[in-house]
Amino acid sequence: MGTPTREDAWKLLKEYIHSENLIRHSLAVEAVMRQLARKYGEDEEKWGVIGLVHDIDYEMYPDQHCTKVRDILEEQQWPEEYIRAIQSHGYSRVNDIEPQTQMEKSLFAIDELTGLVTATALVRPSRSVLDVKAKSVKKKWKDKAFSAAVDRELIAAGAERLGIEISELITETIEGMKTVAEELGLKGNPEV
Repeated sequence: MGTPTREDAWKLLKEYIHSENLIRHSLAVEAVMRQLARKYGEDEEKWGVIGLVHDIDYEMYPDQHCTKVRDILEEQQWPEEYIRAIQSHGYSRVNDIEPQTQMEKSLFAIDELTGLVTATALVRPSRSVLDVKAKSVKKKWKDKAFSAAVDRELIAAGAERLGIEISELITETIEGMKTVAEELGLKGNPEV
């Protein structure tokens, strides 16, 4: 295979992931990776494809998350750069593949954050990401009981790796997610 396309990534995603929530998470991460690629002047298509398939081994092989992905993508002849980037988002949790490139650091930083932004949007009267502000997410961030499964230390470490403030990372994440609000079930009713 040459360069994997979004179509290639989508086909693989649908083959390995059946959970609607995990598909939505993958779409959110894809959108935010595209947002960050634009911000950093990088290859939006490549970053998006990596974001879309980043959890491809999570549902079928939860005990081999960020490991089994290598077998899956090597079989499809995906480039090493893509495989390593995906594996690196499990750094310090499931492996020791440290994020090195801007792309790897971005994926590491925003993976968990998309969950916090989603949860914040869903408790708003509008149930929409379209009117979520970084300030609202930061307020929820401080409430450890809110979306308790989200690893805030990991997000903070990711922002630090990228050399940006948490507020800026949250804003970029929201902006990326807004572009796919409908697919994420987060369009809601912003006029409320």
